[in-house]
Amino acid sequence: MKKIIAVSLLLLLPLYAHAGAIAKLKTFIASTHSAQADFTQEVHDQNGKRVQSASGVMQFQRPGKFRWTYQKPYAQIIVGDGAKFWMYDADLNQVTVKKLDAALGSSPAALLSGNNEIERGFVLQEDGSDAGLEWLQASAKTTDTSFGKIRMGFNAQSELVAMELNDTFGHQTVLRFSNMRHNPKFPAQQFQFTPPKGADVLGE
Repeated sequence: MKKIIAVSLLLLLPLYAHAGAIAKLKTFIASTHSAQADFTQEVHDQNGKRVQSASGVMQFQRPGKFRWTYQKPYAQIIVGDGAKFWMYDADLNQVTVKKLDAALGSSPAALLSGNNEIERGFVLQEDGSDAGLEWLQASAKTTDTSFGKIRMGFNAQSELVAMELNDTFGHQTVLRFSNMRHNPKFPAQQFQFTPPKGADVLGE
């Protein structure tokens, strides 16, 4: 009997090892309440030509708190404090602010930090395996979002490694994550933002 059970478990192992991307997304959401990772970001135009690249560090804490610090090529900070969405451009010394609800569903930062925003606002379907990752495709349920389709790639450990976001103008934003830390403890002020003295503040 023990031998039969052991053989049955061995037969099931490949099923767990090749869990689909939607299952990995649910695991990621359920097990990761906060995270920090390095990221690279590239934007491609309608012809696939790279028109922008950047890198930095992203952090989030559910629900609704995040901080993306762009280090190259320009210093920029995006912060969600749970109520408002802040974007600070250091070179322009300019701050843009709006209600966080307006950002949810369209910003990668807000999608990752929400409890389940991507499942509420998008229809999910498996999108196969590629380069060692399991992919899902998320199609927007409404037309009032910046991104019509989003792809997310997960590794064997259910760790989010990549996001590809396609906007309504035909541009694609590609995000790659590395050195992911799960559930770090952040100080409360990590997700607060005060506009620097003398900065132009646009919005609310």
